[in-house]
Amino acid sequence: MVGRDVRVGNWSKRFMAAAVIQGLLVTILTLSAVVGQMYIKPEVSRVIAFGSAGTWFTIGYVMYVVVGVIGVAVSALFYHYLEYTLVAVYRGIARYFAWAHLVMMNAGVVGATWLMMYGGYEGAKAMLPANVGGLGLTAAEAHEILAPLVMPITVFVMVLAIGVILGGIGFVITYRNALSTTRVAD
Repeated sequence: MVGRDVRVGNWSKRFMAAAVIQGLLVTILTLSAVVGQMYIKPEVSRVIAFGSAGTWFTIGYVMYVVVGVIGVAVSALFYHYLEYTLVAVYRGIARYFAWAHLVMMNAGVVGATWLMMYGGYEGAKAMLPANVGGLGLTAAEAHEILAPLVMPITVFVMVLAIGVILGGIGFVITYRNALSTTRVAD
């Protein structure tokens, strides 16, 4: 393409790199949980099967895969569409919104989901019987482990959501600029 801006493609590459990093982290996390079955008591599988507070672990893990890996990769596809199909360049405030999207989405998803997994494991461990590596505590006592995590998880979810919203605004700005440039050229 003649006259193509060399900066085209940076955002899709950044988001795809972030998705690869998130994929690596979830792979390490998964392998740690599987190998940990032999060494960690109670086992992660027991925490997941227990349900109750262990549900936090399960939801945190699934949401990390869905939002942290797949969601970031899908965001890369949106940026790819703008940068390669429409040959649009992020300029001005849209660039700042794209940076906010990249940083806030990734930090928010890691913070929220990893705290959920930690809380779910510790809460279920507290409730499981001592003979399987638990502490044998009541649900009320386990709630004391989970309750302090609610606000930080909420903050991380808000960071994630604001990042995605800012990314969407930057996308719309860049998309509209690309359309207006195309109309002028036609």
